[in-house]
Amino acid sequence: MNINASIVDQRLDGLVRDHAEWLPAGQDPTRQKSTAFVLLCTATFLGLSLEETSELITEGGQDAGVDAIYINDPEDGEFQVTIFQGKYKHKDLSGTANFPARGIESGLMLLGTLFDPSRQVAMNPRLKPKIEEVRSLIQDGYIPSVRLVLCNNGARWNADAQLLIDQSDYPADQVSWLHCNHNQIVQVLQKQKSVNDALRLKGKAVIEDFDFRRVLVGKIALTEVAGLMNRHGDNLLERNVRRYLGLHRSRVNSAIHDTLKDDQKRDDFYFFNNGITMICRKFRHNALQGEDYQLRLEDIQIINGGQTCKTIQQALANNPELNLNQSFVLLRLYELADDDQAFVQDITYATNSQNPVDLRDLKANDPIQAQLELGIQELGYAYRRKREEFVTESQEFTSATVAESVLAIWRHSPHQAKFQRKEHFGKLYRTTFESLNASQAVLAALIFRKVENERKRPSIQPEPAFLPYASHYIAMMVGELLLQDTGLNQTEITHKHFAELKQQLEDNSAQYQQQAYQHIQEALDRLYGRQQVSLQQLSATFRRGDLLLHLFL
Repeated sequence: MNINASIVDQRLDGLVRDHAEWLPAGQDPTRQKSTAFVLLCTATFLGLSLEETSELITEGGQDAGVDAIYINDPEDGEFQVTIFQGKYKHKDLSGTANFPARGIESGLMLLGTLFDPSRQVAMNPRLKPKIEEVRSLIQDGYIPSVRLVLCNNGARWNADAQLLIDQSDYPADQVSWLHCNHNQIVQVLQKQKSVNDALRLKGKAVIEDFDFRRVLVGKIALTEVAGLMNRHGDNLLERNVRRYLGLHRSRVNSAIHDTLKDDQKRDDFYFFNNGITMICRKFRHNALQGEDYQLRLEDIQIINGGQTCKTIQQALANNPELNLNQSFVLLRLYELADDDQAFVQDITYATNSQNPVDLRDLKANDPIQAQLELGIQELGYAYRRKREEFVTESQEFTSATVAESVLAIWRHSPHQAKFQRKEHFGKLYRTTFESLNASQAVLAALIFRKVENERKRPSIQPEPAFLPYASHYIAMMVGELLLQDTGLNQTEITHKHFAELKQQLEDNSAQYQQQAYQHIQEALDRLYGRQQVSLQQLSATFRRGDLLLHLFL
């Protein structure tokens, strides 16, 4: 029995026992455990909470081989779709069985059907709205980039299955095949261990004391970087704001990979790359040497350049014949004391803010966020500013949820709330958070939570066809109806009226949502007349914000 496979199996038993609400209803215990495995793999791979990930599960009858699906917001004419397929062996916990070739065949088949807007495929109610959203984006001219993540509690697929992938006609820059198993799950679940190691620099280096801290600037061979990553993996990236992106594929990483494979360019890598920033608790070297220092480091972390390190590691793993002995990268190393955590945050922000990272992490220590946290705490709720602080209680909200709710409800931008999530803490940050008080934030989050709960478990029958796409619009209308009933405006949503507004919402939420459905249907009728509207059209309508002009007539 493999220890990691056993740990995951125990965790799955706990998920089935304690959180059956995160799994599709009506499944037998064995099927539930298989679905729980997909849930755990998907959450691990995407860096989401299990509760958030439960929304992505599509496993069941007529799932077209898609057990979970995640659709990124469109950007620069493209969008990314990540599809998960799970194969869990209940009786074999040796961790050695390969992912079955039939799973590869299923993946190839779904690529040829699901991403063709003209193909008709039988799909279950959880999958169909998501696929029609994908097809709607394709119809609007966006180019899909697809990641197929094949998950099992065993080894990667074998050479015969790889041959099926290699012989397919799908371009590698548009379709990528990735593997996730029990080892990656346990690696993420384990607490960070202190990383101590040695590194050899090449050539001269600058080492000096600066403002009660020690600083080193030098260059390091790419083979040293790959060796460090092979020994410690993602444990080196615990403080890196792009912690989970090491598993992912991106254009930047592809460009780095191509440079390393280019005989003409690889030796000039030092000039093409921005370098790596590391911190440590202590480093030692032989000061009597003039160059080529051998460093001994304690508690190492890579806070910028993690993607570069992962790509170097992957390039050498995939191409062991590569000669990188004359390929180097700039290294900045800072020796910081244990009580320098605030300074670490500042360095992380400064060194990552020019790159396309999750801006929520970079705004976590913004004064606006700190004030909201304090104000929300005074109302009896908890506000999670940082991405790793997942919501576990009904009295907790993440900053991402608050941003999405506020932008949809009080800022009347439901389409931006749903489809521009990357900008909630970027271009839309001031629009969303400026002049926002704790009462407005919590009330918006409560409204959105009720609307989402109704979408997940509809009580109104027949269920409106637009429901899978309309949560943000419904929440906006509920907010408007709530203020109309209480005779208040947005500026009057303060701690003085919070209890009254919350009680009004509790008492009338179902009625408000029903009224919101009616308003939205009337707006759709004004936009399209009485003609039949397809799911692809509905998806595009709510994504573009076409309906806003017809909702407030």
